[in-house]
Amino acid sequence: MKQKLVLWGGAGLLLLLLSVVASLSLGSARLSVGEVWRILFHQLPVVGGAVPATWPESSEKIVLDVRFPRVVLGVLIGASLSLAGAGFQGVLRNPLADPYTLGVASGASVGAAFLILSGLQFALLGPWTVPVVAFATGLVSLWIVFRLARTQGTFRTETVILSGVVVSAFFGAIVSFMVSLSNKVINEIVFWLMGSLAMRGWSFSAVVLPFLAAAFAVLAGFARALNLLDLGERQAAHSGVRVDRMQRIVLAASTLVTAAAVSVSGVIGFVGLIVPHLVRLAVGPDYRLIIPLSVLFGGIYVLWADTLARTLLSPVEIPLGVVTAFLGAPFFAYLLARHKKKGV
Repeated sequence: MKQKLVLWGGAGLLLLLLSVVASLSLGSARLSVGEVWRILFHQLPVVGGAVPATWPESSEKIVLDVRFPRVVLGVLIGASLSLAGAGFQGVLRNPLADPYTLGVASGASVGAAFLILSGLQFALLGPWTVPVVAFATGLVSLWIVFRLARTQGTFRTETVILSGVVVSAFFGAIVSFMVSLSNKVINEIVFWLMGSLAMRGWSFSAVVLPFLAAAFAVLAGFARALNLLDLGERQAAHSGVRVDRMQRIVLAASTLVTAAAVSVSGVIGFVGLIVPHLVRLAVGPDYRLIIPLSVLFGGIYVLWADTLARTLLSPVEIPLGVVTAFLGAPFFAYLLARHKKKGV
């Protein structure tokens, strides 16, 4: 396990570093990869002075003030959604589960849209207001899903998925209704429906990072329990896992990090579905590997999706949620067909 983690983790970190530099060089103002390397190296303490500043000041501002905050935020959003997807899939033992198929993202969007419509997005807790309220409405959404899916004290994962689709559609209708209520903030609410990282500075990364760190600590701590749960609830309970408690904590942590990501980026679908599943195919079903590698490769996935979104039709920017949906919807259909053949 450790050897796999070192191998895949090292390769992922190298790919992430190269992806960051490549993304920083791409845009309406093209910069060479070498120039981006020198600008970044120049910012390092102690050793940075060894690289003379031979580039235009405008290039440094583009890299450090415009693109770098967006790149970092994209990595954090991807890591958050992939981590949440791994958590939901582990608890429900179903690779079709993710924050969006379970209605959590739609529920979180309702809270965000309500605050925007009422002008209260900074009223109570400053930049933390939207994430906290989105988290609360995301939890409400998840509670409704499990109430609908619960039958005689138990629930089947297929029923949970179907309940999530129903709840997601219902909350989506509420958000659409809010959009129709006001022309003044319609663009800001539509932003949540399509997803974007445009015009997002360092403060937004500061909102997401604590939620991501907390959720990662929780899920990594339950990695062994998720492995045992994969064998069945009865086997996990016989091995000393408090199944109900573990499920509630993992679901809460996954909802928390989803709500934080949605509150900043809007609705970006399929990330939590695709990345954990691909990681599972690559390294096996061990959640001690799936959880950290999903965080790493989820960040890379959204980084490149956002790079495509802002460069493919430059200077016009494609909404990030549209790009991930184009990539994710066919993959979801493939997973559905595969499990249908297995009789799942």
